[in-house]
Parts: sequence; C-alpha cells; structure tokens
Amino acid sequence: MTSSIPAVDTRTAEGSALQAVLLDMDGTLVDTEGIWWDAEVSIFAELGHALAEEYRQVVVGGPMSRSAQFLIEATGAEIALAELTGLLNSRFTELIDGSVPMLPGAHRLLTELAAHSIPTALVSASHRRVMDRVLRSLGPEHFALTVAGDEVGRTKPHPDPYLFAAAGLAAEPGRCVVIEDTDTGVRAAEAAGCRVVAVPSVVPIEPAAGRTVIGSLEEVDLDFLRTLVTAVH
Repeated sequence: MTSSIPAVDTRTAEGSALQAVLLDMDGTLVDTEGIWWDAEVSIFAELGHALAEEYRQVVVGGPMSRSAQFLIEATGAEIALAELTGLLNSRFTELIDGSVPMLPGAHRLLTELAAHSIPTALVSASHRRVMDRVLRSLGPEHFALTVAGDEVGRTKPHPDPYLFAAAGLAAEPGRCVVIEDTDTGVRAAEAAGCRVVAVPSVVPIEPAAGRTVIGSLEEVDLDFLRTLVTAVH
C-alpha cells in the first residue's frame, strides 16, 4: 500500500525534513528477544523437543507465524501452527508479567521525541495482545500510532507495516526514520522507502546505503535523526 495522504511540512531544524520516527519494539526499545527465545525453548521442551541454539538466529525478529512454522519443521513437532502461536504468545505474556526492561537510551529517546512533538509510531511483528502488555512499560502516551503484526495483511519483512504507519501519521516514507534491531525489520523499512537506523540485538547487521548501524540507542537523539533526512523533495 502507499499513502495518499498529503505530507505535512514538519521541518523542525535547518535543512531537516524529518516527519516521523517509526520504532520497532522487541529488541529495539525493550529487552525481550531473550524472553521470546525462553518462551520458545520452554514450549518445545514440553512438546519433547530441544531447540538448537542456531535456531535463535533464524527466528529473531521474524513474524510469529514464520518463526513458529520454522520451529515446527525444524523439530518435527506434531502441533498445528495456530495452536503453537497461541501457546507462544501466552507463555511470553506470562514471562513478562509485570514490567519489561527497557534498553539503554530508550526512555530518554521517547521522552525527547514527545517533548518536541515528533510524530512517533510503534511498529511490531508481535501480536496486539503482546504489544499492549509491553506498552504498559513503554508508556502508550509516547506513541501517536501503534501497529501490531496481526493487524496488517503482510508483516515484516514486507513493507506494509511501515507504509501503514507512515500513512497513519500523514508522513512520506522517505521522510521517516525507522529504528530496528533485526535484518527482517531493516528489510521491511527499506522496502517501504524509509531511512533506517539499525541497532543489532542478536545478529549483526551490515551498514548500507540509507542505513546507519549503531551500537546502542544511547547514540541516538533528535538532532542525529534529523541529519538522516534532508529536504530533497
């Protein structure tokens, strides 16, 4: 999909045309990638299967349906995809009962974006019930829009979630900066035409045109994000 909504001129600094910031959730703002893996390991142990460590790099950052299907095929577990995704979502929410640890720099960045009225969206491959649980820790007031993986026809690595978020914020994708931690998310954002800041969590991500790779959100502030989008339109 593409946005038919006219873009709003939101230049907020000399030479900057940043219109919105779109953020991934798991592994980017909150330290949950390990919790997802723990959920997967525990569920498959109950099914009588041990997950090989190398599977972790395959499932990280992926949509639930893809990750679950891969694990079923890799282990030969006799369970339907729909049943497994339900079990994994339930186990994950059990494991994060209470607060979810935010990654270094996440709270400061969200606070800064809100203070400067930068349109911000949370865009995740996680399902809505998981996202809503995590939002209790992130603070829903920090986001003008949230997009869950089960609310779009095609989730990451397809561009649909980021195109949907940009349209919802009346922003042009090329004037949005996406912050992601996995190759799956980076590919989705780049396919949507967004500028990308990659903060790798489990698997390394290589720099590329239109993509900036950093070590931590502590390196990111609004001035930095503004430098990534120039007034070229």
